[in-house]
Amino acid sequence: MGSDSDTYEKLRAIIAKQLELDDASVITPESTFNGDLEVDSLDLIELVISIEDGFSIDIDDTTAGKIETVQDVINYLEEKMAE
Repeated sequence: MGSDSDTYEKLRAIIAKQLELDDASVITPESTFNGDLEVDSLDLIELVISIEDGFSIDIDDTTAGKIETVQDVINYLEEKMAE
């Protein structure tokens, strides 16, 4: 796996594209999906699918239901890629 910053930048790009944000810099590790990024449940499902495709991993439903912040996704990606 690449560095943590590479993972973060790739994740930020995927989130920005999926949410149609012009400026990915508004996405920080502390950004919450439901609050800061205003992601509804359908958008979150589509976002999880985009992240799975972008990183070639599967995110199980239990984990997907617990994702609240960008950092949650980063932590999960790091765990999955370390396996």
